[in-house]
Amino acid sequence: MSITIREITLTDANALASLSLQFGYSVSAGEMEQRIGQILTRKEHCGFVAIKAGQIVGWIHGFHTFRLESEPFVEIGGLVVDQVFRRQGIGQQLVLQVREWAAEQSVAKLRVRCHTARTDTHVFYQRVGFMESKEQKVFDLAVAPQ
Repeated sequence: MSITIREITLTDANALASLSLQFGYSVSAGEMEQRIGQILTRKEHCGFVAIKAGQIVGWIHGFHTFRLESEPFVEIGGLVVDQVFRRQGIGQQLVLQVREWAAEQSVAKLRVRCHTARTDTHVFYQRVGFMESKEQKVFDLAVAPQ
């Protein structure tokens, strides 16, 4: 059965929230719908879903980012493929879609960050052409919205 890739829509919120749970990200359908809405209103963001047999089996989010110290790049903010459908080339097709989107934005680099414990995911990214460039620690600081 073939895979169809299309842009994310608000009606995909339930499916994306369910898929995100497989990676330990607990997000409600309502929260996901809000986040999709934010992505859809920003031209520097893209989001795509993979559909197989009429069901969403994967999603990817990318965003164009700028840094003072380095060239612009598109970063993959999230990539999830349903565990039942992994190792079928779906993740690779989703990455390719964001790569094409990056090229349309005249951006020459695609970047992804991956948790150090997800070693199987590291192998996937290397297999689709990414090269490890560095390791980092991530620090968060809560900010009270005004």
